[in-house]
Amino acid sequence: MRIAISGKSGCGNTTVSTLVSQALDYPLINFTFRNLANEKHMDFWDFCKLAEQSDEYDKELDTRQVEMAMAQKDCVLGSRLAIWMLEQADLKVYLTASAQERASRVYKREGGSFEERLAQTMMRDKNDSARYQRIYGIDNSDTAFADLVIDTSDKDPIQVAKIIIAEVKKRLA
Repeated sequence: MRIAISGKSGCGNTTVSTLVSQALDYPLINFTFRNLANEKHMDFWDFCKLAEQSDEYDKELDTRQVEMAMAQKDCVLGSRLAIWMLEQADLKVYLTASAQERASRVYKREGGSFEERLAQTMMRDKNDSARYQRIYGIDNSDTAFADLVIDTSDKDPIQVAKIIIAEVKKRLA
């Protein structure tokens, strides 16, 4: 079973995808802009600005993720656009949380000031959404494409992972 998990930054995509892959013993595919920035020896935020100027980075990232997922019989693909890009996913999960909650999580993880993280989160949402719409015609706020939508605001990652795992087991039964 191929499982695609998407959501905006700070929703818990990486943590939840990791927990689900570990619990099901499925390979985790979580190749992100952070990975590309590291490969290119660039600061993450500088890389994001570069990606705003050229669609090649989004296309490279998305193509590589789908190729990695399609090379697996079973996997968990965690990315911003996984539910749209991996058309062959057997389960498409979208994680949500308010901008304030997501910024709070990023602040706890990366430091800085909350106000700075909230401004970055909101700007990243705006920029990401505009890019996805321009490149692919995808509205990454439209959750209708998902099989399962989970608001992570009041749940810890283990609770979210358990919801997804229960759905997987139901579908495999």
